[in-house]
Amino acid sequence: MPALYIGHGAPPLLDDPIWSGQLANLAAEFAAPKAILIVSAHWESAPLTLGATDFGTPLVYDFGGFDPKYYQIQYQTPDAKALADLVKSVLPVQQTVADQPNRGLDHGAFVPLMVMYPEANIPVLQMSIPTHDPAKLFELGRRLAPLREHGVLIVGSGFLTHGLSYLRDFRIEATAPSWSVEFDRWAQEAIARHDIDTLMNFKELAPGMPYAHPTVEHLSPIFVTLGAASDVNVSPDIVIDGYWMGLAKTSLAVA
Repeated sequence: MPALYIGHGAPPLLDDPIWSGQLANLAAEFAAPKAILIVSAHWESAPLTLGATDFGTPLVYDFGGFDPKYYQIQYQTPDAKALADLVKSVLPVQQTVADQPNRGLDHGAFVPLMVMYPEANIPVLQMSIPTHDPAKLFELGRRLAPLREHGVLIVGSGFLTHGLSYLRDFRIEATAPSWSVEFDRWAQEAIARHDIDTLMNFKELAPGMPYAHPTVEHLSPIFVTLGAASDVNVSPDIVIDGYWMGLAKTSLAVA
């Protein structure tokens, strides 16, 4: 299986035929995974924590101000206990792993997965972001990489730019602000030449900062994905690009 970093968008992504089509087409490019491990920008918790593994755990509607229909969404995936055990088996013995059985998938997980795997017939396990240190997240991804050999799709779910507080036009087709475009281009260039060290130093080196990421949780999952590459010397593929409400929805796949 590949490992992905995707932009997840707010719930209206589900009604956007362009972006939802891009995500659906991406999922169709490779065989259906046996299970999915997803790291969403919307769950920051240390120590590393695994969410609910039982079938039917309620979703987390962690958003506000949208049409009431989005609070009725259901996405009930199969029991993920076996995946949780497999995740724990590839982590270091000294790694503390907590379980939070009552926390279901948040919108950073269920919104894109509803488009990519609408049948909800694949076990999904969400893992928290335990740190925002890029090097530690990269190492976490490296530890998780063997899961891919078991048919597990590893997904980092965020947004390549996420300066929501600096947006002034909230139409889906809004023109992207200069800070969003500049950061997106810089990041794509670093990814293309596989310059992970530069990408890890985005706070100091990237144009468009701090507007592109006034907080960093939407970029952090990319480092888990990059670490999960089977060959860290091969550049990832940009599989989706463009902008949504002015934010860069750039997404990538690593082999």
